[in-house]
Amino acid sequence: MTPGETTLDEDFSRLDVDGRDIAVRSVAGAAPGLFWLGGFKSDMTGTKAEHLARWAADHGRANVRFDYSGHGTSGGAFEDGTISRWLEEAVAVFDHKTQGDQVVIGSSMGGWIALLLARLLAKRGDRRLKGLVLVAPAPDFTEDLMWAGFPPEVRATIESTGRFEKPSAYSDSPYVITRALIEDGRRHLLLRAPFAVGCPVRILQGAHDEDVPWQHAMRLVSCLAEDDVVFSLIKDGDHRLSRPEDLERLTDAVAELA
Repeated sequence: MTPGETTLDEDFSRLDVDGRDIAVRSVAGAAPGLFWLGGFKSDMTGTKAEHLARWAADHGRANVRFDYSGHGTSGGAFEDGTISRWLEEAVAVFDHKTQGDQVVIGSSMGGWIALLLARLLAKRGDRRLKGLVLVAPAPDFTEDLMWAGFPPEVRATIESTGRFEKPSAYSDSPYVITRALIEDGRRHLLLRAPFAVGCPVRILQGAHDEDVPWQHAMRLVSCLAEDDVVFSLIKDGDHRLSRPEDLERLTDAVAELA
């Protein structure tokens, strides 16, 4: 904790989602609240999530964040996870832990989950979603950024053994990429045709992102032709976008929609 910061008055709870124990942190406050969706193998105590929670508390806004199964302090094994599972958990937390209008913020894989959540909410007539803020969004990453880039021998390993251990630039332990993750991801592909989420969308993307190239995010802009979309390319930004100036851009985008 840096000088001047105070401890957040957060509620810690657990939510059962089809037998999976999901850890949730929430701060009470006014609407529109903030709903955080983290990235692949990240947790809800990362720099951006913590920064948003403090910003929400400072501005009297409600804030909800959680760990997907197999992530952080939630139960389950990471390698059992799929986009379907993590989306189901996001929907359950949104339904049971948020009240009133919400701005959903999704980082990397969380951007994909946020888009799927928005589409689901629109389909069922839920009008609480006031906007999406997406940081280096990675829709379709299992197919376009993983499978398409794997050499034949890695694809063969996944198909024959059901898994591949991919070295991580962010951790000493590798990412376990399973056949189930790849195959399930194909059920949720978004970038093959135009679609609408029915709310404003703000995208923050680093030009030097080695994990999610800026051209990938631009494909998303093209697909969201009917929505109010603003794409901000940060010329010296990386994938994390967690520098102080990046965090300020993030809260500026949130404040615009909230």
